[in-house]
Order: sequence, then C-alpha cells, then structure tokens
Amino acid sequence: MKLDILAIAAHPDDAELSCVGTLLMAKKQGKKIGIVDLTQGELGTNGTAETRKVEAAEAAKIIGLDARENLAMPDGFFQNSKENQIKIIEQIRKYQPDVVLINAISDRHPDHGKGATIAKEACFLAGLSKIETTVAGANQDKWRPKAVYHYIQDYYMKPDFIIDISEVVDQKIETIKAFKTQFFDPSNPNVKTPISGENFFDFLKGRWADYGRYIGAEYGEGFVLTRPAGVKDITDLI
Repeated sequence: MKLDILAIAAHPDDAELSCVGTLLMAKKQGKKIGIVDLTQGELGTNGTAETRKVEAAEAAKIIGLDARENLAMPDGFFQNSKENQIKIIEQIRKYQPDVVLINAISDRHPDHGKGATIAKEACFLAGLSKIETTVAGANQDKWRPKAVYHYIQDYYMKPDFIIDISEVVDQKIETIKAFKTQFFDPSNPNVKTPISGENFFDFLKGRWADYGRYIGAEYGEGFVLTRPAGVKDITDLI
C-alpha cells in the first residue's frame, strides 16, 4: 500500500503528541497515512511494552491510520547502525510515502534527536539502488520521499511552517488520551511524571494555540524544514 504521508516516531505517542493533527487533516482530504514507531516505549516510567502496544492500536483506530508498524528497537539504547537503518529503509520502500514526518532535531528525550537523525538518513539511503532490501522474499524498489519535515516536540522551536489543525484538535486530544498509562486518566492513576498531570493538556493546547495565532488559526502544528521547500504559487502561503 502506498502512503501519502508517513510519520516515523521514536516512541508510540510521539506522533500523536506532535503531528497527528496534520495526519488527521490529510485523512480528511482523502490521503493515505501511516506511522512507524521505532521502539515500544518500554522504558517509560508508566506502562509496559504490552500496554503501549494496545494503546497504539487504539490510537490508530481513532486516527484512521492506513498502516502502523513497530520496529521494536531498544527504547533508550537504539543506535544509528546499518541494521537499524535497513529496518527503516524497508518501511520507506514498502509504503513509498511522498512526505515523511520525523522527530524533533533535538529534544529533552535523547531518543527524539537520535530518531530524527536515523530517520532522515534512512530517507536518503532508501533512494540508493545499490542498497538491496527484500520483503517476503521479494526485492524492493528504491524510493526516496519528496520531502522530510521535523515535527516539534517538548522543546520549543521556531517553526518554518505551520499546519492549521483547528478542525481536528478534539480528535487529536482523543488520540493522545488513548495512551492511558502515559497521560492523565482519573480512572487509571499512574506515577507522576512531567506528562502525566492534568495540566499537561493545558500546556499542549497552549502550544498549539500559539502556533495557530501566527497563521490566523485557532490551533496549529509547527514543523522545521530539513531543506528549503518550494511552492508553485506564492498565494498558497498564508
């Protein structure tokens, strides 16, 4: 299945927190969307690999994802190795996305910066014909996405462009809350962390509202470019 947009995330819930509004807007436009999680998030203070798997599946249903994969790299300890690059290259070639959304360039959690680097490099390497990969015994064709964008996570970054997510912000919150072991849920108390308190959602909505203000929208999601972007019509820019 070819996807229009693929989000690659170090942990299950990274995409939900940072770029799922953009995915939801794309879905409303009839585009095919997917997420590849690099790890199972097993080192999180709350929850386990098993609970995160169930939560990721629930979030996928809410979003309406056309595909979700987990590469089961070791949380906290995955490296930018040939083995791990090949795992990501296989997914890029399998789904042939036009646009790939990847982790923040640097962030509070070191996995986010590592995830950004390994995913960005894999997007380039996937376009090299001399790197051979197979799926189910069949050779894969080379594929390089047209664009790769970093989503913004915990640390504030000045966005290069912003997507209006006002129409889907309630659905975005619902997808985040699918991760009951990670975020505030009165029916499922958990160990206090920087993201488990009830006020964390106030912070999130404030961040989205701040980005939205820049483009005259109620809420927005910001992205950072890996290289200059081009448009055919300058009036496409708000």
